[in-house]
Amino acid sequence: MTTPTTSSTDESWRTHLIDDDDRIAQILERTRRIAVLGIKTANDVGQPAYYVPLYAQKVGYEIVPVPVYYPEILEILGQPVYRAVADIAEPVDMVNVFRRPKDIPAHVDDIIEARPAIVWFQLGIRHDGAAERLARAGIDVVQDRCLLVELRRVGK
Repeated sequence: MTTPTTSSTDESWRTHLIDDDDRIAQILERTRRIAVLGIKTANDVGQPAYYVPLYAQKVGYEIVPVPVYYPEILEILGQPVYRAVADIAEPVDMVNVFRRPKDIPAHVDDIIEARPAIVWFQLGIRHDGAAERLARAGIDVVQDRCLLVELRRVGK
């Protein structure tokens, strides 16, 4: 029995792991519609999961709320709430993730089904296994970066 050889193309998924300022700026330029997984409500105004998407909305991005909690809430930031990313009728460019790293794997299949161009794990959020699965599905992944900070860095 022979051992399969590994070709350089087996690692091509790594090009979907984004960690440089220029590529992040390009992502922010082409993004228009952002699903926010784990978004909070106005009752949590001091939480990044509320004020980061609020800022993005104020600078012109369309926000699609996908809260994990709040089953009684039907609208956040003036937009209808979805319970899964794959349930969003129109395609989204980005899924901005506000979930603890240990909770991310439960959402990966849903995100892959939705086929966004980018998945963005907020500052302090990393899950290399989930990032690899998303990248192997052809989805760009940003980990451990604050969307608000990056929006301000690029002048939004």
